[in-house]
Amino acid sequence: MHGSKIEQCRQKLLILRADLELEEESRRNTQQVELDQVSKGLSRRDAMHAQQAAEEGPRQRKRQLQRIEGALRRIEAGEYGNCFVCEEELDIAALSIDPTTTRCGNCAE
Repeated sequence: MHGSKIEQCRQKLLILRADLELEEESRRNTQQVELDQVSKGLSRRDAMHAQQAAEEGPRQRKRQLQRIEGALRRIEAGEYGNCFVCEEELDIAALSIDPTTTRCGNCAE
């Protein structure tokens, strides 16, 4: 893969990381969902569902941040852009969509 394409992916990864960090900071500054059904007029089931939904966002952000950090480490190590399974070069279109991609289309299936 050409150095300019790798640099484009690196820039995209850095922007994604900054966005996730900003989201996390924003989330910390807001109140967490309460399980107080009475004050919100929710059933216990609805309140628990709302709590689960509120907890899923941070988990997804953490997983995405881990994928971004891994991709940045692979760039620094000169190992970025190859499939983890078959070691073939990844399609640049796939990396443009998701620069954290680690498997080619064949191996992902």
